[in-house]
Amino acid sequence: MEDKRLEQASNLLLGKSNWAGGATVLGCLRGVDAAQAAWKPASGGKSIWELALHIAYWKYAVRRNLEGSPKGGFPRKPSNFPSLPDPADESAWKSDRALLRDEHRRLIDAVGAFDRQRLDEAAPGSRSFRHVDLIYGIAMHDGYHVGQIQLLKRLWASSSR
Repeated sequence: MEDKRLEQASNLLLGKSNWAGGATVLGCLRGVDAAQAAWKPASGGKSIWELALHIAYWKYAVRRNLEGSPKGGFPRKPSNFPSLPDPADESAWKSDRALLRDEHRRLIDAVGAFDRQRLDEAAPGSRSFRHVDLIYGIAMHDGYHVGQIQLLKRLWASSSR
């Protein structure tokens, strides 16, 4: 039972069995350039770029928790919704997409290496979330933000900028 749950969660993260259908986190960013990534449809809203960095941070946070690693190693600040670089150009966008890909791969590796006997243990620092909840939760987090990114791409295409 535990092996099956871990396999299902890993498949969700890998996009092998995307519960919502459609694009994966990495797939939805294909073809998005820096201008489109930095664009916001309204003041106070998030951009594709900000969402990509936010997703990278939470992949890092869950991985760190599963591995028992210390806090404080995410390379962008503030951690949860890092600021866009200045300049927000193609080189910086390429670098931030690489950060997301790296954190994605590292999370997949951590889930694969995670001791299945510990899935139902409480996650460090949490009274209500188990390790398995974090693994499923990060997969659902990806799906939620992929939907936002897909919507922003459509708004960009229909906007007069």
